[in-house]
Amino acid sequence: MTPASKNNKPDREGRRYETTLSTLFGNDTKGTRTDMALKAKPLRVQHAYEQVSREIEAQILTGSMKPGDQLPGEVEMASMFAVNRSTVREGIRRLESEGFVRRISPRKMVVSIPRMAELASRQTRALSMLEVSFSELWNVVVETEPLAAELAAIHADEKDLAALYDIHAALVAAEGEGRASAEIDTAFHSRIAEAGKNRVLQLAREPIGFLIFSGIDALIPELPQAMSRQVVAHSHVIEAIRNRDPAGARDWMRRHIDDFKRGYVLAGLPLDAPIAGVASKLVDLGHDL
Repeated sequence: MTPASKNNKPDREGRRYETTLSTLFGNDTKGTRTDMALKAKPLRVQHAYEQVSREIEAQILTGSMKPGDQLPGEVEMASMFAVNRSTVREGIRRLESEGFVRRISPRKMVVSIPRMAELASRQTRALSMLEVSFSELWNVVVETEPLAAELAAIHADEKDLAALYDIHAALVAAEGEGRASAEIDTAFHSRIAEAGKNRVLQLAREPIGFLIFSGIDALIPELPQAMSRQVVAHSHVIEAIRNRDPAGARDWMRRHIDDFKRGYVLAGLPLDAPIAGVASKLVDLGHDL
């Protein structure tokens, strides 16, 4: 083999190596890319108060801080997070608005559990912004409400039954007043879910219930007989719960939900149009239930 042929071997290998690099990094065989497909993405710089509130929230959610635990004072927390007192104050205000902490005195805050209604109200707003339709909501409540009634028939206590009877009496007394009936009907379904003692179901169905059952407000003026049918259905559901009849409670609740949709159709109300228009008045209803 001649010296020239010996020199050719590494050259050919070198060329093959350069070809591989060219495939990966472009024509610059020194490894510096000139055609990198870096995608632009705006970065969001968090405000300091958001970092403070998120850190405290994280410690609450992981169980490091438990309901009833008292938070340190503003001065101490400012030192802990290396921020000023106004930043701590703003971060705490955010946590307070979301129900993670509550004030027991002007200068004392403790960890708390967000109320169901507070959580549901925020989700209701989100659903309203998405402009969900009656049909979308009905397809969910036709599953959640019968289940809630079934669980209530199993787990309801005397306090739950007394509350349901009070709500039913208020519905009868409302005599077809649209707004009052919508609020009472929403309260009825929420109370049944509470009687079922399943917090996951309560939280899942609550924001949906706030929206769809506000439709009673629009239904009654167009279909006056809807009120009497509503009263009958509620009474049968309560009776089944009182008799510890899960199957009966589920069946009557399903009939009630089916009848609600039938009323919407008979009244000529749109099933596929956003329901937010009639529901917006009840977005904050949860704070009163």
